[in-house]
Amino acid sequence: MLISTRKKALILRLKDPERVLSVIPKAKKFTFKGKDYVAVPHRRDEVKVLNNIGIEAPSPMLYYYDWPGRYKPFEAQRTTGAFMSMHNRCFNLNDLGTGKTLATLWAYDYLRSVGVVKKVLVVSPLSTLERAWGDEVFNHFPHLTTAVLHGSREKRLKLLNVDADVYIINHDGLKVAGLVEAINKRNDIDLVIVDEVSQAARTASADRWKALAKVVRHETEKGKQRMAWGLTGTPVPNNPTDAWAQCRLIVPDRVPPYFNSFKNQVMRQVSQFSWLPRQEAQDVVFEAMQPAIRFKRDEVVDLPPVTYIERTVELTAAQKKAYKEMLSKLQAEFESGQVTAVNEAVKAQKLLQILTGCVYGTNGSEHYIDAAPRFEAVRELCEESSSKTIVFVPFVSMIEPLTKFLEKSGFSVACIHGGVPKGERDTIFSSFQKMKDPQVLVSIAAAMSHGLTLTAASTIVWAAPITSNDIFEQANARVSRPGQKLNQLIAMVEGSPIERKYYQRLKEKGRVQGILLDLVQHNRKEVSV
Repeated sequence: MLISTRKKALILRLKDPERVLSVIPKAKKFTFKGKDYVAVPHRRDEVKVLNNIGIEAPSPMLYYYDWPGRYKPFEAQRTTGAFMSMHNRCFNLNDLGTGKTLATLWAYDYLRSVGVVKKVLVVSPLSTLERAWGDEVFNHFPHLTTAVLHGSREKRLKLLNVDADVYIINHDGLKVAGLVEAINKRNDIDLVIVDEVSQAARTASADRWKALAKVVRHETEKGKQRMAWGLTGTPVPNNPTDAWAQCRLIVPDRVPPYFNSFKNQVMRQVSQFSWLPRQEAQDVVFEAMQPAIRFKRDEVVDLPPVTYIERTVELTAAQKKAYKEMLSKLQAEFESGQVTAVNEAVKAQKLLQILTGCVYGTNGSEHYIDAAPRFEAVRELCEESSSKTIVFVPFVSMIEPLTKFLEKSGFSVACIHGGVPKGERDTIFSSFQKMKDPQVLVSIAAAMSHGLTLTAASTIVWAAPITSNDIFEQANARVSRPGQKLNQLIAMVEGSPIERKYYQRLKEKGRVQGILLDLVQHNRKEVSV
C-alpha cells in the first residue's frame, strides 16, 4: 500500500480489485506501467470499510492533522488518537500519566475538523474537571471553547445553553434533575467521553450508570446513537466482573445483557458466598472490552522518567468557613506585625491543616473537618495506578482517617509514622516490596525520606504539600531507585492556590519561604464562595 498525501489517496495493488471497487463507490481503478492499481480516498469512512474487509489501512489523522498544542505528541499519543478517531465506540486503557486525556482531545479535534462530530460532552471525576480537561483544552486548543457544567442546578443548565465545543461535567452531575433531558435535547453533542469509566460505570444498577446510559444511548439522528469513548487505566480494579457495566455502557453487544451470565463466564463459585476468577477470565474481559487500545507507562518510551500531575479538589463548606476565618486572622496579624519570616512556616501549617481536614488545637488535641473530596481524590489515584501506591501526608493526624477511608474502599493499607517501631516498619517495607499486600502505604514524608527502596510502587500521591524541599525530593526518590522498571508518576492533590504555589516551588526546588507572606500581604482571596 502506498499513501499519496498530495492526492489524499491510498494506492492498492490487489489480485482482486473488485473486492474494493464493489464496496467503495469512489475507489478508482487505474493502470501504471502496465500494472493495475486501485486508488481509494484516504478518508475515515473508506478506511473503515477497508479494515472491515481485512485490508489494514492507517487512520487519515496520522497524515493530515496538525496536532495543535504546546508539545509534540508522544508516539503513543499519536497511535492512541489515530485509533480512537477510527472508532465510534471504544476504550482507551492507557496507564495513568501516559497523556490519554490529550490524546483523546486530539482525536475529538480531528474528527471535528473533518465534520464527523460537532460537540463533545466529557463526563469526568470532579477532581479533573478544571485542572485536567479544562486546562488541556485551554493550553493546547485555543480554537476550542469549553463550558464546565458545575455548581447549582440552575447554573449547570445555564452553562449548557452556552455555545461551546467541549462541555465538561462530573460523574454525579448527570443525576441532577433535568440535566440528562437537557443534554439529550442537544443533538449537536454527538460524542461522549467517559473519563475513569471504571469508576463511573461500576454497577449498572446505580443512578449514575443509568443517567450515563441515557446520554450515551440517545439517538442524535434516527438510528444513530452518540459516539462514546471510555477511558480508564484500570478497567478491572477489583474483579473481572467490573468490566460488565462498562461494556454495557460503551459496547453493549459484546457482553451478555444480564450480569449473572457474564459473572458465570469469568468467575467460579467455590462456596455459598465465595467466588474466584476463572483461569480464562482475563481473556474473556479482553475480548469483551474491544475495540480498545492500551499503553503501559513503561511502554511509552518518549515519556519522561518522572511525570508530575495535579488533581484539584473542592473544599467543603466547613473547610471554606475555617479557611476564610484563618485568612482574616492572618491578615490582621500581618497588619499588626505578628506574621514574620520567622514564624511564617508555623502559620502556614495552620492553613494546610484546614485544607487536609486535620487540625491541631493549641493543647495538641486533634479536630477533624470534613475533607471528603480530598480523600476521594486520593482514592481515585490509588485506583487508577497500575502498581502499588505510596501516599504521603503532611500531618500524622491525617493518617488514621485516610487509612480507614482507603480500607473501606477495598485497599489493603499499611501506615508509617514516627510512632511505628523499627521492627514493624521493616516488616511493612518488606511486605510492600515482596508481597501482594499492602497495596497502599500511607506515611508521613519525613519518616520515609532517606535510604529506602520501594520500587514495588511507581506512583506517589501527595495528599497535600509539605514545606521542605529536601524531604519532598528525598521522599519522591523512594520509587526512583535501582530496580525500578516502570516510569514514575508523582500526583499532587490540591484545593487552593497556596497549595499550587507550594507544589510549584517544590518541583522547581525553589524557595518555599515567603509564600504565606505573599498571600496575606496582597490580601489574596483564595476560596470562591
